[in-house]
Amino acid sequence: MTNTDENRVAFVTGASRGIGRAIAMRLARPVAEGGHNRMVVLVSRTEAPLNDLKAEIEASGGAASVRAVDVSDSTALAGAIESVIEEFGRLDILVNNAGITRDNLILRMSDDEWDAVINTNLKSAFVTIRAASRTMMKHRFGRICNIASTSGVVGNAGQANYAASKAGLIGLSKSVARELGGKNITCNVIAPGFVQTDMTASLPSQVIDHVKAAMAVRNLGTPEDIAAAVAYATSDDAGYLTGQTICVDGGMTMC
Repeated sequence: MTNTDENRVAFVTGASRGIGRAIAMRLARPVAEGGHNRMVVLVSRTEAPLNDLKAEIEASGGAASVRAVDVSDSTALAGAIESVIEEFGRLDILVNNAGITRDNLILRMSDDEWDAVINTNLKSAFVTIRAASRTMMKHRFGRICNIASTSGVVGNAGQANYAASKAGLIGLSKSVARELGGKNITCNVIAPGFVQTDMTASLPSQVIDHVKAAMAVRNLGTPEDIAAAVAYATSDDAGYLTGQTICVDGGMTMC
């Protein structure tokens, strides 16, 4: 594959549903639909929904490959990166989207609840970046995009573990941007606000109304809103954007 925006390999974690699925679909758009001829590697713990997504991408003219991996398993995750590099010869775009919540008040939060969130949301990003950076340096091109949250920017009661993991992604991304920028590798953060997903669908209507009232646009975002921001941050056009945190939150935080 040549080193152009039309022929690159992307690796998306947490791709089976919600925001990750929308990101994978957006990055896999074929040229006929205004996209690029990219190979998108779909990563999640469960293989069946990944296979369904792969079939959908291919039916629309795109290309996809599946890796069923628990991102909290560092050895397996690094192995998945290596298998992609071995199969395709490169890895150009890395999107760390996988994340979980284990909400609890700080006085009640267990070590297991803390560790599970940190390992899945933060450590997995460190593992993928470390594994992918060598091939990106070799090809003198890389776009790394970490999906955080506005909770990592302003904090959130009952989410000390989640907010810490997302704030950690912001610090990690700034450090990676400084370390790898000289090799034409960028690293940025997209921080979604409240987005219409399975997680927010279970919230009481009064909570949703309260959240909407805090937004400039008075509406929840969609997974496609986040995917659009990721598509830009991982494109050739974003070569001068690095170390930044972009809050896609309807103006909720105004960061």
